[in-house]
Amino acid sequence: MTLLTLAAAQSESIAGDLPANLTGHQRLMCLAAQQGVQLLVFPELSLTGYEPQLAAELAVAPDSPVLQPVRDLARELHMTTVVGMPIRLVDGGPVLIGALVLGADGSLAVYSKQHLHPGEERAFAAGRGGAPLAFAEHQIALAVCADFSHASHVQAAAQAGAAVYAAGVLISEGGYAVDSALLQGYAGEHGLLVLMANHGGPSGGWTCAGRSAAWGPTGELLAAVEGTGEALLIVRGEAGRWQAEVLPLER
Repeated sequence: MTLLTLAAAQSESIAGDLPANLTGHQRLMCLAAQQGVQLLVFPELSLTGYEPQLAAELAVAPDSPVLQPVRDLARELHMTTVVGMPIRLVDGGPVLIGALVLGADGSLAVYSKQHLHPGEERAFAAGRGGAPLAFAEHQIALAVCADFSHASHVQAAAQAGAAVYAAGVLISEGGYAVDSALLQGYAGEHGLLVLMANHGGPSGGWTCAGRSAAWGPTGELLAAVEGTGEALLIVRGEAGRWQAEVLPLER
């Protein structure tokens, strides 16, 4: 099988500051490309921070010119990159929690969070998910945070042939034990590589846990970031044979 290198970007977001966060994303993208990463996944709403009260103001169309710098860089680096952004699919439409897939070939695809946490409906509408990503014979299913709390979401991904389940999330210190155990359980139950990209610093009033992680298809923990702060968690291999490492970063 074709070898695959993918990574979770544990990033820190500045609340509502899209220009600063774009710069931070570009830095992490360049560092990931130096490691040969083919797919890089950022946390939920990584480009704005998890700021529901600002979402309507910050929401853009997926093909907005303000996102062109990261789209261009993904193409230049030949690295598909998944970034988090509040989006509207039509002018005046509802605000969705988007995971934008910036293709290595310059393409653009949209995944929108299907399952909302209680209270998120005040700022967001539920989305419709999105198509899996294909890297040679590897099929990669995406998720955004609360999506994975629904067993049917990951089950559908596995039944559709996904070998990798990649989730961009915001998980707090208080929720980490339960959520990480759930993701680990899915890995073993469905024989998946599960990759989780969490925020590395506070966002939206939450004390985020960091500790982005990857679990192998028998449920074993391959690697996890030790705590908060920015880091890349890099996974290399093929179905059933994965190795992972953590690259801590300094801002």
